[in-house]
Amino acid sequence: MSKTAPKLAALDLNLLVVFDAIMRDRSVTRAGQRLGLSQPAMSHALTRLRHMLKDELFVRSPSGMMPTPRAEELATPIRIALDGLQQSLEPEQFDPSKATTTFRIAVDNYAAIVLVAPIAAHVARIAAGVRLDFRPSGTLDVLEQLDRSELHLAMGPLGVQGERFSRRRLLQDQFVVVHRKGHPSAKAREFSTEKLATLPQLEISSAQFGPDSAETGPGRSKPGLKPAMRAPFLAAAQILATSDLVSVLPLNVAKNMTRSHHLVFRRLSRSPKPIEAAMVWLRRVDNQPAHAWLRDVISRVTGELRET
Repeated sequence: MSKTAPKLAALDLNLLVVFDAIMRDRSVTRAGQRLGLSQPAMSHALTRLRHMLKDELFVRSPSGMMPTPRAEELATPIRIALDGLQQSLEPEQFDPSKATTTFRIAVDNYAAIVLVAPIAAHVARIAAGVRLDFRPSGTLDVLEQLDRSELHLAMGPLGVQGERFSRRRLLQDQFVVVHRKGHPSAKAREFSTEKLATLPQLEISSAQFGPDSAETGPGRSKPGLKPAMRAPFLAAAQILATSDLVSVLPLNVAKNMTRSHHLVFRRLSRSPKPIEAAMVWLRRVDNQPAHAWLRDVISRVTGELRET
């Protein structure tokens, strides 16, 4: 016997909100906290959902409430529907000076170092009630979380595919060589590939840029060149400032490091391929006023960085 779909007129919208919250949190308790509902109220709502949709929907496991195939199938359409309803209820204009909202933004290492601080400072000046929640993209399934509206946008070298996403390039950054002031090679205005190959190099182990981004072949580091040391980015500036190691880093990262440490940077005579930062978001929120405002702020801030 085929299952009969529930009639829309008989559907309690609150149940879909509960479904979406459990889908996001994989926990009835955390979903209840998100919605401000008690554990009994959440359990009752889930029971009604299961009866209405004739499916278990979520099964307990050691890692939380795991969705069934039917729940996975329903997740994105329900999220899109709830997003659309929320957008239709929002004001046609977004007033940042009065807004009290949170934007969740995934950032890679480059964006975290170069873009987060100026964006945060700009937003703090013009929208005191707006909260920015920056999250490291290396620990996330970024595209899935964008689809589920757990992220508003992501910043990084994201060559995403699919018509459901919009993308805007923010910055393109050249690589330079960073070293301490007074380094034996400090007199050189720029570094040749051959000169760089003779110097002990520091490789950044916690970032997606550094010597491994340097090219091999014409204009690139010599094949087989081994770094003298690997260290996390947080330790890099201090290591470079107190040793004869050098590091190949994006220009804006180098500028950031030289402001707080006794370091300088030199141009490469033949630079590796530039690093690119972009922002990516769901196309369906292109015209949402709050989201459009956020994108404009990020574009304005990165535009100012390009001009410095």
